[in-house]
Amino acid sequence: MHFFWKPYKSDVTQFIESLKAQRPTLEAEQRAGRGLLWDRPIDRDALADYREAQVPQRPYVYQTDPSK
Repeated sequence: MHFFWKPYKSDVTQFIESLKAQRPTLEAEQRAGRGLLWDRPIDRDALADYREAQVPQRPYVYQTDPSK
């Protein structure tokens, strides 16, 4: 290893590190936002009803005349 060697950090990594240093609550805010949109309980009954109501797709979806 060279005497003046420093580990490389990309511009993006430096930006993210500086952003986290300026806003220490950033990760908690991101997790809270994710919880609003994605981390929701699954209603198994509604999911089963949805799957039962699905109509099977025809082999060629752009075919308009079923006799062909």
